[in-house]
Amino acid sequence: MAWSNTSPSETEEVVLEEITDSGNLAELIVYNDDINTFDWVIKCLMEILKHSSERAEQLSLIIHYKGKATVKTATMDVLRPLRNALVDRGLSAVIESLQD
Repeated sequence: MAWSNTSPSETEEVVLEEITDSGNLAELIVYNDDINTFDWVIKCLMEILKHSSERAEQLSLIIHYKGKATVKTATMDVLRPLRNALVDRGLSAVIESLQD
């Protein structure tokens, strides 16, 4: 790996530009239904969103008792394929944009 001649402040500016150019943050929300089992929801959250088993179980309980839960916050570009994968597995999932 070669060292660059950029100062830390220049590097920080580039990183900040990459983050802001990637779009506004949004939430991936999964809704409760009467069809999917806890085990299936937990499996989907672990496989698709890479949540730990503990986190996936917590989220499944929140979804069940509150009717919905935000399962991931990221940019729309990141969330779209995740939402599609969840929906393909039979879960009810939507993306909601976060307003500034």
